[in-house]
Amino acid sequence: MKDLKYIELKDFTTNSGFKSNIHLSYHSFGKVLNTAPIVLVNHALTGNSTVCGNEGWWTDLIGKDKCIDTQDYTVLAFDIPGNGYDGNPSHLIENYKAFTAVDIARIFSEAIDQLQIKTLFAVIGGSVGGGIAWELAAIRPKLIEHLIPIATDWKATDWVIANCHIQDSILNNSNNPLFDARLHAMTLYRTPESFTQKFKRTEREKGFFNVESWLSHHGTVLNKRFQVSAYKLMNQILRTIDITQGDNARFLEIASKIESNIHLVTINSDLFFKSEENWNTYVELKSVKDNVSISEIKSLHGHDAFLIEFNQLAKFLKPIFKKKQQTNQFEVHVEALKTA
Repeated sequence: MKDLKYIELKDFTTNSGFKSNIHLSYHSFGKVLNTAPIVLVNHALTGNSTVCGNEGWWTDLIGKDKCIDTQDYTVLAFDIPGNGYDGNPSHLIENYKAFTAVDIARIFSEAIDQLQIKTLFAVIGGSVGGGIAWELAAIRPKLIEHLIPIATDWKATDWVIANCHIQDSILNNSNNPLFDARLHAMTLYRTPESFTQKFKRTEREKGFFNVESWLSHHGTVLNKRFQVSAYKLMNQILRTIDITQGDNARFLEIASKIESNIHLVTINSDLFFKSEENWNTYVELKSVKDNVSISEIKSLHGHDAFLIEFNQLAKFLKPIFKKKQQTNQFEVHVEALKTA
């Protein structure tokens, strides 16, 4: 949590009418804010704003001499309010049902204005982070040059909503809620083939399989570093991703107004945000937008492949982050403003 910064949003009102003060923590890496192109990185369900460096969860992708090079870009990452990363219990959100994915996008939007950011070179995020990226693009269609949603979609499907409902039930009814919810979630984030390759029905000891040990390990680790209220909130945000706010027929109307170059990244084996949904989105978008593309990660590992298959992901993203040229253009623009 080194160098964690804060933005205070007074009397923020959610779309459901709930009013509260929001304590938004964030990190910035690389170039000083507003001196270089800005890349906003949205974290996934149990992630946080430490996206690079020694403890960064996406350090294979972001950092010095990495695909998103902090020598050429400003990397900005907000903590989704209530995720508990700053360790302050008063910043947790108990009334989690009052918040939706678009509320988080609105919070990020207000923070961007407070930071006097006029444009974002890119917004990138995986899973729920990518869903929030979609929401931000929908409410600020001129803000983002490159929208990069990974292993996600513009809406939570019935399948995602169903599994979030199970997660919510576990979190509210289990005697060991974080542990049990994590066990269920990890089976969705991988695939049967991934488990077979990794464990091969091996036993740690007689009658106790290594796959069980691995699942229990993930449950124990999350139990130590996360809070139940944070998990409830993040699960709620995940299940409410929907840039149409319940009117699916308006998808093309809303998406066509997004001026960003949209780069969809899907995973062929994803059992959570299915690849087919992303390909359908791509086909629909191509009917109204020329500047949309799709790339597919090939992996056995399912939804979690966006945290595993860094070589493939970097290959897809490198054409977007031709950093020297982009940085020089930004610096010329800044110098022009200074002399104007």
